[in-house]
Amino acid sequence: MFLDRELDKARYGPTWLKDARLSKIVADSLSYGVEQLRLYRLSAYVVMSNHVHVLIWPRAYLSKITKSIKGYTARECNKLLSRTGENFWQDESFDHSVRNENEFWRIKRYIELNPVKAGLVTRPEEWAWSSATVLELP
Repeated sequence: MFLDRELDKARYGPTWLKDARLSKIVADSLSYGVEQLRLYRLSAYVVMSNHVHVLIWPRAYLSKITKSIKGYTARECNKLLSRTGENFWQDESFDHSVRNENEFWRIKRYIELNPVKAGLVTRPEEWAWSSATVLELP
């Protein structure tokens, strides 16, 4: 959790996702993975200035899902930033299997409260790049 708190403060690493055009690319690619590629069911997400959290129900291997999202968004974001041949995302990702319903709801809340905890908004639904704004879950 310490690492997450530090990432939320955006004191480390590139903060390219502060650019709304880039955040939109990431958010749109998450929707595309659901609607067109059918790689997963999306339960929650948030695009922060220097990282992204997602909560999914995979329908494909996680490596395929991550490659799809990271590959596409890296190419498109790097085009807008006039960067070629450079990494956009870190190589590693953190993943965790949700073990029960209580954990699912705790993780969902954690993801959607990220912008609030970072002091960027007062309510989760105020953050444009979040499932708190756009998704209706059962």
